[in-house]
Amino acid sequence: MVTRRNIIKGGAAAAFFAPFAGFTVTGAAAQGGPLFRFGIVADPQYAPVVPNLKSNRYYANSLWKLSEAIEAFNKEDLQFVATLGDIIDRHWESFSHILPLYDKLKHEHFFVLGNHDYDIAKEYLASVVRTVGMDKAYYDFTGGGYRFIVLDGNDVSTFAPPEGDPRREIATKRLDELKAQGAENAQSWNGSLSDEQFAWAEETMKKAQTAGEKVIVLNHYPVYPANEHNQWDSERIVKMLTGYDNFVAYFNGHNHAGNYGETGGKHFLNFKGMVDTPDTTAYAVVEVYGDRLEVRGVGREESRTLKI
Repeated sequence: MVTRRNIIKGGAAAAFFAPFAGFTVTGAAAQGGPLFRFGIVADPQYAPVVPNLKSNRYYANSLWKLSEAIEAFNKEDLQFVATLGDIIDRHWESFSHILPLYDKLKHEHFFVLGNHDYDIAKEYLASVVRTVGMDKAYYDFTGGGYRFIVLDGNDVSTFAPPEGDPRREIATKRLDELKAQGAENAQSWNGSLSDEQFAWAEETMKKAQTAGEKVIVLNHYPVYPANEHNQWDSERIVKMLTGYDNFVAYFNGHNHAGNYGETGGKHFLNFKGMVDTPDTTAYAVVEVYGDRLEVRGVGREESRTLKI
């Protein structure tokens, strides 16, 4: 999978298509340490605008918060860092302010896209994926005996597809049906997977199972427990994922307050939004062991143990 770091390191057009090479477990695992570690950031939601005091969101402050997080990540032995969507809050120009910060990151980096990443002028909608250094909004990568599946919850939505795209019509129909049912997640700022992406996700789960790989899913939108922020097709996704014994955890952002749920021994963790509060950050390092995931939270993010 293409990452922004691949592009910066390559410096040539050919490097844009260089795949992520994956990784093996660390030597520390033999001494009882983790198999590997990775970093998580959720909802920096940067924009050069005044704070929203009612929502407690300080958009411009995410520049220094993210800079501090990257500095801390660079001191750790991490295999990669993932941002779980809403890199920006609004305005196309916001990307040019925050993306250069990631160039200082010493580790591989992966983006998940969120709803606010599409809160831009309509002529730029088709360029978001390419601008953040991705060749596709949903993809997977492997390492350390795990397969990471990155979902695109904006795929069928009323805001992300370019105008005239048939997915917008499908999204309107899905949203109207949920509103008719009185569903709490029938919100215009949520989205869903296309049938094509859902089929791909299930096929990728099967591929991981055949390869003996455990799976962690990354998405912007929560799917469990029930919440107004949940993706429209959350129940279908939860049913599919929990049907595989190699599925371990689902990590997301979107709900800035954070959340957690467990069903059938599978973990669904909503990381807190970095953009919230004027001076307290939120990010985490996840340590992967044979029998558990140790989430080491910083700032507003909680530390917790997730048993496998």
